[in-house]
Amino acid sequence: MSNAPKISQSLSAYISVTFAYWGFMLTDGAVRMLVLFHFHLLGFSPLELATIFLLYEFMGVITNLYAGYIAARFGLNTTLYAGLGFQIIALSALALYSEVLQSSAGLASFSFTYVVISQGLSGIAKDLTKMSAKSAVKWLAPDSDGTLLRWVAFLTGSKNAVKGSGFFLGAALLTVIGFTSALWSLVALLLVVLFLLVFIMPSGLTTKNKSTKLKEVFSVNSHINWLSGARLFLFGARDVWFVVGVPIFFYSILSDGSTSQNKAAFFQIGFFMSLWIILYGATQAITPKLFNSASRSHYTIIQITKMAVLFLAVILGTLTAFTAANPLSEMSLFYVIVIGLFIFGFVFAINSSLHSYLILALSEPERVTMDVGFYYMSNAAGRLLGTFLSGVSYQFGGLPTCLACATMLCLFSWLLTFPLANLQKQR
Repeated sequence: MSNAPKISQSLSAYISVTFAYWGFMLTDGAVRMLVLFHFHLLGFSPLELATIFLLYEFMGVITNLYAGYIAARFGLNTTLYAGLGFQIIALSALALYSEVLQSSAGLASFSFTYVVISQGLSGIAKDLTKMSAKSAVKWLAPDSDGTLLRWVAFLTGSKNAVKGSGFFLGAALLTVIGFTSALWSLVALLLVVLFLLVFIMPSGLTTKNKSTKLKEVFSVNSHINWLSGARLFLFGARDVWFVVGVPIFFYSILSDGSTSQNKAAFFQIGFFMSLWIILYGATQAITPKLFNSASRSHYTIIQITKMAVLFLAVILGTLTAFTAANPLSEMSLFYVIVIGLFIFGFVFAINSSLHSYLILALSEPERVTMDVGFYYMSNAAGRLLGTFLSGVSYQFGGLPTCLACATMLCLFSWLLTFPLANLQKQR
């Protein structure tokens, strides 16, 4: 880390990176709601809705795997600008689809493919931006005083708060100005962010290493590998219910399909998704103080994550039993699920924040972009798995099956923390 910039330069660059990440994640959250509700109203089944997001998540897996290599060779500035640029192209393509292809006869199957591909490009954009922002923190943060943990927690927590606002923004824009105008508004926002970033971002965010080999993207660090496996199943457990299951289930309760009730349902579901993500992000941001994490050993932090993910499985198992037995009225069940998922979100945020710290703390400085890329490749693989299972499980078994799948994935994540803890204890 001897090449890292001084603290004043580090703080300036960190603020720039955070600003760019916020702008991107606001649009990312908004597009998720826009696409989900717009195509649900067009009659897409839960499995078809999940399929729209599958290429998005799959491209995230590929991008994370190789983005670290690209960043190591060409610098984090390059990957950060590329992420914002790809998102602008993806949203513009989706807006053009809405204006041109949707009104063209005989192009239904082509239109669906077009939308899936545009979401795939957005997936590349998201994970280029995420890898760039989080790797930059390792490069910029001073080595002492717990700054790394604080900066990681703030970036991760604030990002999710902004993305949560994006969920509500997307639902609101859909009801107020419509799908196409909403997309063009998001494109304009990103253009402003990218324009400002070019002027305020310090050059040479990291040292370029032209000797980096492509094969080095795969981690040889056992800590990174086990942590990545636990992360895969952790985020799969969230997205099983988050992507399709719960939003569509809530819609079935809150709307009868009329225009007025659709608008009300979109606002309510968007508000729930938004508030869930915002509180999730806020919890991530306070996790270091909540557990006094800076003074704890890596082994102790791993033990905390092990207990937390087991508790997540208990929460989801309880919700599965309630929805399967169906002892309550629809609205009572709705409130039980809302409360249960907020509790889940609180514990999940703690686990996620500690994971985000561990991946940076356990990485070697010279491999940080590649280790972070590999780790978030596993994160994206978990979202891919969760997205697929969300559509399939809800299509064939409804919300109880969604929640049961999520419970099983939490248990898999819990099991993978055992070898990680054993490795750390032996050090």
